[in-house]
Amino acid sequence: MNFDENIDRRGTHCSKWDMMEPLYGLSSDDALPMWVADMDFRPPAAVQQALERMLRHGIYGYFGDEAAYREAICWWMANRHGWQLDPATIFTTHGLVNGTALCVDTWTEPGDVVALMTPVYHAFARVVRGGGREVRELPLVQQDGRYRMDFDSWDERMTGREKMLILCSPHNPGGRVWTLEELRGVADFAARHNLILVSDEIHHDLVFPGQRHIPMTIAAPEAAERLVMMTASTKTFNIAGAHIGNVIISDEKLRNAFARRHQALGISPNSFGMHMVTAAYSPEGAEWVDDLVRYLDGNRKAFDAGIAAIPGLRSMPLEATYLAWVDGSGAGLSSEEFITRVEKEARIATNHGQTFGLGGDGFLRFNFACSRAMIDEAVSRLQAAFSDLQ
Repeated sequence: MNFDENIDRRGTHCSKWDMMEPLYGLSSDDALPMWVADMDFRPPAAVQQALERMLRHGIYGYFGDEAAYREAICWWMANRHGWQLDPATIFTTHGLVNGTALCVDTWTEPGDVVALMTPVYHAFARVVRGGGREVRELPLVQQDGRYRMDFDSWDERMTGREKMLILCSPHNPGGRVWTLEELRGVADFAARHNLILVSDEIHHDLVFPGQRHIPMTIAAPEAAERLVMMTASTKTFNIAGAHIGNVIISDEKLRNAFARRHQALGISPNSFGMHMVTAAYSPEGAEWVDDLVRYLDGNRKAFDAGIAAIPGLRSMPLEATYLAWVDGSGAGLSSEEFITRVEKEARIATNHGQTFGLGGDGFLRFNFACSRAMIDEAVSRLQAAFSDLQ
């Protein structure tokens, strides 16, 4: 795979490129899209070949017999994460935002409260509030430049109305790979407040050298009676358009409740996604991911070095994901001024920190899953936009 190849995605109904102008007023002719969390890379050849086989066959009916698909997931989790799972515990959803919404719908009622460790992936709060529930924000704290959990302060914020806690592991946008101690602390917190614990682990394959992701089910097996695991191939292999993800539930009582809601809402798999996932979760896919992570690590280092050269700006050290979390507060600029310089002067579209909840104000999230040439261009533009600070 040549990750340096610049693939023109403009005019292909690509949200990341084609929606910049209507949402940001930035033309894809000269602006850089570093917002939507997908990559500008083609997936492994095995994925493309699976789709080509479908096209040659030419009939696109309902998907049946999920055995190979489930076996591929089990093989991947065992070989990449040391997680032995029962294929019968896997539910397929239309991505993990849909999976999150289904969890909220299954185990909470309108008016209930769902706890989120903020700042965190903005879609969580969107689906919680969209379902008529409330959000309890549990702010992460910064220590040595990284996010840490503060269980004592979180205990004080709880009111007894909370029914669910959603964990983002690895963390988006801060890039933390939570330690065993931290994950066990989360499980204890959920037990202490009698919460269903939903662990979104969509970035679990995109972990940088020196770090190890631990699935929550391995970190705290005693939490099984309240634990719901969510995983997906879509971030790993850049197939988000397949809209396919997995909710994995080992506890029979929880699994039966979710199955009833899953069936009631008529959720059924996308045949294209099923074939893509089955092909991706393979030895060829594993080799591709290893190459990808090495390339992303190089991008991360190049981007962070460029940010570090701008006085007052700081990129939070990432342990996982391809999403840089940049703090502009040290430059003496308001959030609005920071955004204006990045978007209007550097002409780069980013995600605004305040959309991630408490603690996000003053930050911007940059997607660096693109060619190294684009990273170099982005760094050059940012340094020019903040040149008066130098």
